[in-house]
Amino acid sequence: MKIIADLHLHSRYSRACSTQLNIANIEKWARVKGLGLVGTGDFCHPKWIEELKKELTEDGTGILRTKSGFPFVLQNEISLIYTQGRGRRIHLVLLAPDFATVDKITKYLLTKGRIDYDGRPIFNITCIEFVKDMKAISDDIEIIPAHVWTPWFGLFGSKTGFDTVEQAFGEQSKHIHALETGLSSDPEMNWQLSNLDGYQLVSFSDSHSFWPWRIGRESTVFEFDELTYKNLIKAIRTGEGLVETIEVDPNYGKYHFDGHRNCNISFDPAESKKHNGICPVCKKPLTIGVLNRVEDLADRKFGFKSERGKPFKRIIPLHEIISLFLGAGIATQKVWNVYNKLLSLGANEFDVLLSVSRENLLKAADEALVDLIIKNREGKLFVKAGYDGEYGVLQIGDKPAQIKEEKQNNNCDDVEEVPVSGPQKGLGDFF
Repeated sequence: MKIIADLHLHSRYSRACSTQLNIANIEKWARVKGLGLVGTGDFCHPKWIEELKKELTEDGTGILRTKSGFPFVLQNEISLIYTQGRGRRIHLVLLAPDFATVDKITKYLLTKGRIDYDGRPIFNITCIEFVKDMKAISDDIEIIPAHVWTPWFGLFGSKTGFDTVEQAFGEQSKHIHALETGLSSDPEMNWQLSNLDGYQLVSFSDSHSFWPWRIGRESTVFEFDELTYKNLIKAIRTGEGLVETIEVDPNYGKYHFDGHRNCNISFDPAESKKHNGICPVCKKPLTIGVLNRVEDLADRKFGFKSERGKPFKRIIPLHEIISLFLGAGIATQKVWNVYNKLLSLGANEFDVLLSVSRENLLKAADEALVDLIIKNREGKLFVKAGYDGEYGVLQIGDKPAQIKEEKQNNNCDDVEEVPVSGPQKGLGDFF
């Protein structure tokens, strides 16, 4: 069986998340998107774990299920802030096989600090110490460095400054098997670094809401005879069973280019170097983005294909394409009407994005919109690069997508403004 998985999510107990981010809504919209496995998010938060234990049932496979049978895997993101030569700030995704293991992780974290103030808690622990202690609890715990290139909390980010996995994890590097590419990079960019050849590249959304333009926007495709935690971890660690990743265009990410959003300055690496990394408006250092950082560490030319590298697709969420085409806000009823009509052609959004034929798409949508969907499938849409916390903007020529401006915060890879409208009455109760 092939399964599209998004294993990096958050609950409503994480900062800047929808107040309606509960298991029922995650399951509902994961099905709409076409996901077959999702992470629980935030398993160490005391209130959220209570809900998880009520809503999800263990069956001995390491995969938890809702009453209707939808599969979840226990997952949490942890923030480590510490000093190692200089200040370091790293986000890690944790996967765990059962509630008993989660309870042990939580007990450990309580010896290091609080866990009740945010679904993604912060600890003054080095990566080396943290991985060592996790493995002492259980070898079944998987640790995946999150959005590894983003400036503020990525392993290789310009503000964190590690150049290799080994620099960050030392002898515990042997327990790091996979890296999350993040919105602002894709496998092709990572293949430029030969020292990453031994790691699986995975993609997940880091979503702060359940809407289909967030959940699953980046995901990983697995293929198993049976969906079990053991098979999932084997795929993440060895690549056996890991088929491909679904990525957005890296330009869509909030940190692809260098820049200063407050000064409205966005530079590609070459232009940034001309200015010596200094903003020409405020004269302060630019936020150095992912593309620049990759080029700085790369020992191969762009276009190199890793022999171990898995295939990948670049796909922009369907709502954004419809929003651009209609010139309407992404969460407006106008966009939802077209979206729902298109979804009637397949089982879910990924069907429409990836496999429904052009002929069938024309039964539900204008030819010009169908052309955009096909171009998206072929990776031919243009996205103006994001920078310094600003998402990239999908464009047709000079026409930008009409997407409501989102809240920005450099301390989070995906802090977003939650939409104020939706396809169903009762789903608009947000802060």
